Amino acid sequence: MNEEMLELHRKLDALTEQVAFLAEQARAAERARVERDELMRDLTPIASQAMSLAVEQLQEIEEYVKLDDLLRVAKKAARHLPDVENLLDQVDSVTGLLEVAGPIGKGAYDAAERTLQQAEARGYFTFARGGMRIVDNIVSSFSEEDVQRLGDNIVLILRVVQQMTQPEVMNFLSRTAALTTKISEEKVETSYGSLLRQMRDPQTRRGLALALRVLHGIGAN
Repeated sequence: MNEEMLELHRKLDALTEQVAFLAEQARAAERARVERDELMRDLTPIASQAMSLAVEQLQEIEEYVKLDDLLRVAKKAARHLPDVENLLDQVDSVTGLLEVAGPIGKGAYDAAERTLQQAEARGYFTFARGGMRIVDNIVSSFSEEDVQRLGDNIVLILRVVQQMTQPEVMNFLSRTAALTTKISEEKVETSYGSLLRQMRDPQTRRGLALALRVLHGIGAN
């Protein structure tokens, strides 16, 4: 008897749970129906307005576009939906690439900006502007014939420049220029006695000898 009562109680409990579950499902369905009704009440004016707007727009283009044309475009768009999807995937990939490359590009821009600022601080741009003025003066000072003659003799000019830029020649010219500047600031004695005393100086005689040797070479050429 006790076993039968326990079994009956279990069945009643299971039945109670099922009834509660069904009642909860009924309440959920009722809530969903109410929400659908509210949504439909909210969407109905919007849909009506959208339909009216669509009708107005279609009436404006009715003389240009026929219904068959719209249907044909819609069918073509439907056939190309996979291509559109692939295109959107590519756009997403490009967007991701731009998001990744953005900081890199900003870093490169900042580095280039710093380099330009350093070049400006060191005077590179000022030198470049001065160089452009020099080039402009050179171009405006030579005629076409001068340029042609320069081209004909450029090899000889470069050889002379090469010889002039040798270290020993440049050092000699530098010392000579410095010495000339120093001597020009001193008082010069032009009396015969002073000149005779300078002639007895070995360095003076050596300088005269070198000058005469150079003059001899110039005369020979």
